[in-house]
Amino acid sequence: MNAVERRVELKSEKEIAALRAAGKLAAGLLNEVCAQVRPGITTDELDKVGAEFIRKNGAKPAFLGYRGFPKTICLSVNDEVVHGIPGGRKLAEGDILGVDVGVLLNGWYGDTARTVAVGQIDAQAQRLLIVSKESLERSMDAAKNGGRLGDISNAMQSVVEKAGFSVVREYGGHGIGRGLHEDPHVPCLGKAGTGVRLVPGMVLALEVMANAGMPEIDHKADDWTVVTKDGSLSAHFEHTVAITEKGTEVLTVI
Repeated sequence: MNAVERRVELKSEKEIAALRAAGKLAAGLLNEVCAQVRPGITTDELDKVGAEFIRKNGAKPAFLGYRGFPKTICLSVNDEVVHGIPGGRKLAEGDILGVDVGVLLNGWYGDTARTVAVGQIDAQAQRLLIVSKESLERSMDAAKNGGRLGDISNAMQSVVEKAGFSVVREYGGHGIGRGLHEDPHVPCLGKAGTGVRLVPGMVLALEVMANAGMPEIDHKADDWTVVTKDGSLSAHFEHTVAITEKGTEVLTVI
């Protein structure tokens, strides 16, 4: 067992049940926000939709105040990869919007994300969304008891690169539980058959970050918003999964 494997906290069935409840609430939150996405709405208005949903459901926002993040959810437009800060920006027809949400329910975190179209989008943007979603689905298929972490990452990378796009190198998914970010780190690229062994009790937030252009990224002056260095579009999809004796369960669904 290597150092990372020793740090991975395995969850009991009871703890996975608590994470399932948090994941289900996060999924509801994501649906609620995405349903309001339309041309002309501001990202701050969408943040308020998220904040109200969390409040009404007796939970706490996972992101607000986390390492100083100033808003309830992350909203990333077009070339923004992740961690976009909601504000006065109005969404326009043809934009794509990455919606990343998190909740804290009874001490357990739920985390999920989706990139959606704002009105009608062009063919390249639509293809990027389709490929990125498929990449996440294939990575979830690879998250099997007895496998390796590299199987998940390689599945993400293979789908995206086969389509002629690229994956972000510096960011990825993570373990999740009583902490929003726990070990292990789950990169968007990797070699199958390598890395931490996947065992029952692991709960992982799997994240695909796919760029239409090159993989290189930069950061805006706010020190939060990650953007593509070449200005190309970026898509972000995320689900939280639990590896169990009976198989792999997606927790961030309703």
